Amino acid sequence: MEFIRSLPAVAAEHRRKTGRPFVTLSYAQSLDGCITGRPGVGLALSGRRSLVLTHQLRARHDAILVGIGTVFSDDPRLNVRLVDGKNPRPIVVDSRLRIPLNAKLLTENRRKLWVVTGENPDHDTRKAIESSGARIISIPSNSRCLLRLDLMLEKLGELGINSIMVEGGSRIITNFLMDHLANSLVLTMAPVILNGLKGVQDLGATLPENYLRLSHCNFKRLGEDIILWGDLT
Repeated sequence: MEFIRSLPAVAAEHRRKTGRPFVTLSYAQSLDGCITGRPGVGLALSGRRSLVLTHQLRARHDAILVGIGTVFSDDPRLNVRLVDGKNPRPIVVDSRLRIPLNAKLLTENRRKLWVVTGENPDHDTRKAIESSGARIISIPSNSRCLLRLDLMLEKLGELGINSIMVEGGSRIITNFLMDHLANSLVLTMAPVILNGLKGVQDLGATLPENYLRLSHCNFKRLGEDIILWGDLT
């Protein structure tokens, strides 16, 4: 995929122009748009070849980001294991600093975790997380009482991050799309129907002219999965 090869240069130019990292949304879903069968319960949807592609993408991004719900359900490591390449910086959006101190991201990852949280976090909780080597980044909330992801991206740009791969979960994916902060999408579609938790929730767009669309759209088959990718406009 040419997209993977060209990403570092594209991302560096994007950050130079905007001050923000280039954002790639990358996740797996069922044919009916679900990322898991039940909220809070992780589910592996990707086939082996699709997982290898995911790790190739991880290795080409400076950072990888998930929400705290993904930490609770999957306890991920967010590193590169299936291909040769560097590990991205793991980042968790955790507005109330609920990440367990025994999470693999704190205990097993070679690259230290960055935790994005709200303003004035609890002092003792912050100290406990920082004692594991993690870095706390505080940002304000928006009118929807959600963390300002745009300000988060500006801060991450200041810290030298050129590109971020966002893997989930549903709330994080939806908020990046709703705030028009994602630049590209790499979607793995597995041949299964789940009738579970949708990867994208209500974006508030009711008119066709307001729908988010993919440009330069491509697709290919990997094993039983279909990979779809393109630019978000």
